[in-house]
Amino acid sequence: MVLRSGLATVAAALLAAVPARLAGQASFTDTERLAKLKTALPEIDRVVREFAEKSHVPGVAYGVIVDGRLIHAGVAGLREVPSKSVVDTGTVFRIASMTKSFTAAAILKLRDEGKLSLEDPAERYVPELKLLKYPTADSPRLTIRHLMSHSTGFPEDNPWGDQQLADSDEDLSRMIRSGIPFSNPPGIAYEYSNFGFAILGRVVANVTKMPYTRYLTENILRPLGMTSTFMQAGAVRPARLAHGYRRQDEAWLEEAALPDGSFGSMGGMLTSIADLSRWVGFMLQAWPPRDGADPGPVRRASLREMQQVARFSGATAARTSDGLILSAGGYAYGLGVRQTCRFKISVAHSGGLPGFGSHMRWLPEYGVGFVALGNLTYTSWGGVGDQVFDALARTGGLEPRQPTPAPVLVEMRDKVSRLINGWNDGLADSVAAMNLFLDLSRDRRHQAIDRLRTEAGGGCRNDGHFEVENALRGKWRMRCTSGELAVSITLAPTSPARVQFLEVTTIKPETSLAPAPACR
Repeated sequence: MVLRSGLATVAAALLAAVPARLAGQASFTDTERLAKLKTALPEIDRVVREFAEKSHVPGVAYGVIVDGRLIHAGVAGLREVPSKSVVDTGTVFRIASMTKSFTAAAILKLRDEGKLSLEDPAERYVPELKLLKYPTADSPRLTIRHLMSHSTGFPEDNPWGDQQLADSDEDLSRMIRSGIPFSNPPGIAYEYSNFGFAILGRVVANVTKMPYTRYLTENILRPLGMTSTFMQAGAVRPARLAHGYRRQDEAWLEEAALPDGSFGSMGGMLTSIADLSRWVGFMLQAWPPRDGADPGPVRRASLREMQQVARFSGATAARTSDGLILSAGGYAYGLGVRQTCRFKISVAHSGGLPGFGSHMRWLPEYGVGFVALGNLTYTSWGGVGDQVFDALARTGGLEPRQPTPAPVLVEMRDKVSRLINGWNDGLADSVAAMNLFLDLSRDRRHQAIDRLRTEAGGGCRNDGHFEVENALRGKWRMRCTSGELAVSITLAPTSPARVQFLEVTTIKPETSLAPAPACR
């Protein structure tokens, strides 16, 4: 399989779609960050090529996004096997369940416009749901939020849901009227439901008085410049369409193209690597929260809401040759969110249908994302995504955005540092919130700080680095004549803000200990 880099063929408008640097309450401090990250691109190309060859994927397209820009696009293989037509960056693949994030964005846009509430009973907009028989007398009525977060209590339906895309609107109505069995009462557990997202598509259609596809196209896709994104394979020019295949008896067998119907809002979308990168760039540009223009088509705050856990789905721990792998998280709105030892927030969704497999993943704190499309049934990109972010991390350029301290936090750091070097009651009063000397008396704090400073040899000074957790919390080191002190403060929710928590400890010299298990 020949790998081709396709960045040059991507429209310049895509590269300029989102500003490279995001001004606001947090920023990247490494001026060489982008250059460092780009050094991983050859390794990423190799990882994808080896995966495609080993997995017998006919054709792939993938991209790396940094700060909302597609900085690298790669393609390989065939979009159509018999004709040996090759994939390029304009080739359109089916992305299956990744459609759910677009449906969620449409719902939030309607919410922001005051046309619905996430707490509304879904039956207000889909009257057929009034006929549902709930599993218990105390079950809550199904809400839009339940549907958005896979909290409906409907049974997991991946194998079944894939085959419902062709269903008509009347088919969907008939299925709802005939009853939906519950595996749990609504609102108590995560269970992935394609049926639930099909109902959300009906909500969009009934609220807007237009077909779901038309609303999505006119209000989400076109405003973002996503002109290569469709809900019907028949709408794609044949020369751009990726055909889907499954592997059987060492040969590729073409899968019939699934049509788009009432279940399209759960998995009917087709798109190109260029357009999908634009979508991930749109999600990334919601971070950090900041002042300035908010052009939409969905509010930045709502995009951030989409990327935060709404329903916890569990945690895992596994010991491997690489160490201890920990992961916890859940479902947001049309997106999955995980936390690991390495990344506090990783947002992702995959898509799989007969003939296709896709993946998108990004790190909001780091401003970096990865997208991949393949035309083999259930192409499994998860391991490739792990390798991509490992490669980016090895460059030294994958560092999180650093919060900016509020001016009052900097002021309090400086005053606390002066207090540590020489206690003064007036200075202490100007620093302390009303609780500080109630939690530990003024005299005891004075004595404890004097003792620590003396043990460290006195003459303490800040080492210049202020580790800021958020605008009102931070910690730093003070280097003294014969030792070091660690200082941490948190400010109170008052105006003016003062120190409600103060901790000063001695930094002990490193001792020889057995290394802790590696955690990923």
